[in-house]
Amino acid sequence: MQESAKLNGISQFPDDEELIITRVERTKSREARYLISFGNYSLTVLEDVMIKYRMTRGNIFMKKDLEEIIIADERQRTYVQSLRFLEFKQRTRHELKEKLKQKEFAVTIIDEVLDRLVQEKLVDDDLFAKEWTRQRMEGQRKGKLWIRQELRQKGIASELIAEVLDDVSEDAEYDTALIAGRKKWKQVRGDVQEKKRKTFPYLMRRGFSTDLVRRVMNRLMEEDGAEDAEDDEALLWD
Repeated sequence: MQESAKLNGISQFPDDEELIITRVERTKSREARYLISFGNYSLTVLEDVMIKYRMTRGNIFMKKDLEEIIIADERQRTYVQSLRFLEFKQRTRHELKEKLKQKEFAVTIIDEVLDRLVQEKLVDDDLFAKEWTRQRMEGQRKGKLWIRQELRQKGIASELIAEVLDDVSEDAEYDTALIAGRKKWKQVRGDVQEKKRKTFPYLMRRGFSTDLVRRVMNRLMEEDGAEDAEDDEALLWD
């Protein structure tokens, strides 16, 4: 873990001696890190941490102070990396945690940072689940079964998934399925039964329930002025 590795990095610092900063120099790192020298000893920290702990030339620290500073630096690095991950794409808490673990940040610090991001409303699984559901239904014409599976994969709690999907009315999902089904129906060449053989499994694959798909198929048949002459269940294996 990086936290332990960085603490081990100052293991050679003397335990009971005052450490006076002799030099402060910015590194070439894109993270705006500074090299803090204490005579023959040195460490690097982010600029925010350097400012917070007043790590300027001539100031005095003890080794235990530096251990606290290193943990604070790791916490800030984790937070900054989190913001980078969130810059162009909203993520669930689970997704963000997995991304940070790949960067080998300490799990205990990751959890602390995630708690902070939740408090700041920068990570909000509730809002994410609602927006994801809306986008999938309105933008991609997907059904609840499809959306439920995607939210599970993103680490959304089962209780929250149920709550969000319960808020989607039967009429709203039906309208979504009808729009998707009507588009597919018109794209299929052939007679009514051929259209049905292609449209029925298409809607099932998009995450709509069998009962809902039957309702849509009945509506499409009515619009086409045709009668149902084939068993829906057989069409699932088309």
